[in-house]
Amino acid sequence: MAVGVHATGTGMIDARTSGALVAEIIPDLASAEALWRRLETDPASLQTPYQRFDWTSAYLRGTGHLDTARVVVLRDAAGRARILLPLTLQRRHGVCVAQTIGDTHANYHMPLFATRDAAAIPHDAIVGALIEAGRQAGIDVYALRHQPRMWEAVANPLALWGEPEASDAYGLMLGPDPDGTVRRVFSADARKKLRSKEKRLAETKGAIVYRRAETAEEAARFLAAFYAQKSARFAGMGIADPYADPSIQAFLAAAASGADPALEMHALCLAESGRVLATFGGAVNERRFSGMMTAFDADPEIARCSPGDLLLQHLVRDQTARGRQGFDLGVGEARYKASICDETISLMEALIPVTVVGKTYAAARRSLTRTKRRIKRDPRLYAVVRRLRSLRRS
Repeated sequence: MAVGVHATGTGMIDARTSGALVAEIIPDLASAEALWRRLETDPASLQTPYQRFDWTSAYLRGTGHLDTARVVVLRDAAGRARILLPLTLQRRHGVCVAQTIGDTHANYHMPLFATRDAAAIPHDAIVGALIEAGRQAGIDVYALRHQPRMWEAVANPLALWGEPEASDAYGLMLGPDPDGTVRRVFSADARKKLRSKEKRLAETKGAIVYRRAETAEEAARFLAAFYAQKSARFAGMGIADPYADPSIQAFLAAAASGADPALEMHALCLAESGRVLATFGGAVNERRFSGMMTAFDADPEIARCSPGDLLLQHLVRDQTARGRQGFDLGVGEARYKASICDETISLMEALIPVTVVGKTYAAARRSLTRTKRRIKRDPRLYAVVRRLRSLRRS
């Protein structure tokens, strides 16, 4: 396959694959904004909520990585943008790594596909264009974590030859009727138990209400409650609290603000005092809610009434009523996920080496991912690792 590469006069890089794709690397977020917003608002696009411009921008600004951002746009022979992939360039042990944005705060790092047909572009054509652009940009390897194998029944080409990750994600499809969806997702026995717990909670603490943050001030209040609840939880487990990082708090505050926030905050509260009993935050786009974080009040009288489960039931009803079709609870195993989700979202890590150094990095990374997967999926090994971590903290 014939390939030609040249740098444009605007600071962008084009990698041209004859008759197939042009990979354009846009050197900053602002230059890509107009195209990005046009693609993400097109009903024909295929995307996860974590590829929204506002979510990515909030993360990069909050964490101070805006200057490292690059946006790869793959165009067809007619010049139409078919795939958009936001990345940051990080140097690790002398290796220039182009990695997906959001770290573990993003459940999915799939590209933004202009249409479902764009996701059918052959894997080899996509990889070939990325490699040629990477050579021109000084990239040694692309490290594309959390690539779902399938999304909305469409195969993700970047996951084709990836390495399976240690954990999967869990989701479900919502229906057109809120009551019908709640009945389908929560069994009759589960609904009965939740009604009993909600009644007991109201009798001991007062009337409770479900709230969705509709202002920046309300979002800030729910985030503050989440930080306090999560901090107490992590302290009890002897684990460092990642949400105590001011840069992560700045990111979440920015993502939860605006008329159409990229992060929605939901809470279960006492009606009279406003005390927040449980919190849930998720990345959203027009079609989907994707759970990012959740916490609840550790007060024994409150915790025994399962405020998180009560909030989850309200959340499923709310998202259905507002017309969203997809709902997921993110990466990692948990009882509350298994209890309501009927879809397992398999995740892959796609490593695309550009240089010899990049091949070495990719091989080491694959080995690490395999080791993590083996430990995570073997209960005996995982128990040993948890004991060792506990001993190290003590």
